[in-house]
Formats: sequence, structure tokens, C-alpha cells
Amino acid sequence: MSAISGISTTSPYLYGHIASGNRLMSAADGAAELAITEKENAQITGINTGTKNLTDGVSLLKTSDSALGSITNSLQRMRELALRATSGILNDANRADIQREVDQLKDQINLVAQQTNFNGRSLLDGSQKNGIELVGDAGGSYINVNNSINSTVDALGLADFDVTKDFDIQAIDKALDKVTGDRSTLGAQYNKLEYAIDYNGYASENLTASKSRMGDTDVAKALMQLQHQQTLQSISMMLQKRNMAQKGQQTLGLLQF
Repeated sequence: MSAISGISTTSPYLYGHIASGNRLMSAADGAAELAITEKENAQITGINTGTKNLTDGVSLLKTSDSALGSITNSLQRMRELALRATSGILNDANRADIQREVDQLKDQINLVAQQTNFNGRSLLDGSQKNGIELVGDAGGSYINVNNSINSTVDALGLADFDVTKDFDIQAIDKALDKVTGDRSTLGAQYNKLEYAIDYNGYASENLTASKSRMGDTDVAKALMQLQHQQTLQSISMMLQKRNMAQKGQQTLGLLQF
């Protein structure tokens, strides 16, 4: 009977451990192990959340870089038009026509600089003075994304650029250098975030493996235990039936006597 009693109290736990895959269904299954795995679980959750934050930062940087690429194209076209305007074969009317396209390009640059945003944050109009802080790990430490970029025509020094008057093509070259420098900064920050994301991936993977080793059910072992208990239960029930049969025969014999 003791064997049967033991099975009746432990088998449900084994079934639960096997079905859920969780060896630590309660503190009674291992108080120390449960405390450790819960701390690891908190770390894993924090790291994975940090990865999501950093991924948002990557998307922000890509948005900025794509917009700066558009501004670069506009500046390159302005430079091409400025070189064209220096040709002695053109007259004032020709240069006025060129200036109209230059003005359109300046408007386009301002439009991109003022309307490029990510989640409501303007990215290229110089309004982000202190950058954006991204919490990147379970401990709450952050990575600062310095996105204090201003690519408006005024900031690029091209607000008064006019090919119908005296102009210096080097003004466009300086603007191109500024935009290229900003894109290089974004590229370096992008790489920094990618490295942090990769590190988080390794950390989360290793912590998950550690938590799994400590908290997951060893299904093969649990199945062997369950089979062993079921075998003991079967034997106990068989012996109980045999005892009952023997007692019945003894009682019948006494009655016949």
C-alpha cells in the first residue's frame, strides 16, 4: 500500500513536468533553482527588450541616412547646374532658367530636412540637440544616438546661392562635405548599435541555455521515472489482488469447514 500511496502523490507532478516541460513548477521542486531561473528570466526579458529598443534605433538611423542620400543627390545636381552656369556660351536668360531649377532643388532639400521624422521626432532640422537615449540591456544602461543633424539650406550655407549673380561653387562642395560627414557619423552609430544587438543576442542565448539546463524537464529521465512508478503500481495492485484472493479462499475454506 505504501508504494501505491507514493505513486498517487508523485505521478501527477511527473505528468505536469512532462506536459509543460518545466521542472520547476513550484518552489517545492527546487527553491534555490527557482530563484536563480527567475533572475535569469528577468535578465533575458530585459536583454530582449533592449534589443527591440536598439533595433528601433537602427531604423531611425536608416531613415536619417536615406533622407541625407536624397539631399546629397540634390546637391550633386545643384553642383552640376552651377558648373553649367559658368559656361561663357550661356546668356542671362539661360542662367535664369538654371536658377529656377536650383531654387526648386533648394526647396526640395528644405522639404526633406524639415519633414524627415521617426515616431514624431524630427531628424534633420537640428531640433534634436542632445541626441536620443536608447536603453540597450537588462541593467538599464543606454546608448546615445547623436542625431543633432541640421541639413536645412540655411545650415548648409546655400540659402542665397544664385547662379545669376556672383557665386562660389565651393559653397556646394562645403555643403556636400557636411552631409557626407553627417552620413559617416550615422554609419558609425549604426555599426555601434549592430554590435550591441549582436552582443545581446549572444547573452540572451547563453542565459536561455543556462535557464533551460536548470529549469527544463529532462523528459527522458521523467518518462523513465513515470514508467518505473507505473510498474510498481501494477505490481502492487497485482499483489493486492492476490492477497485478496488468498484471503477469500481462506474465508471460503473456513465456511466450508
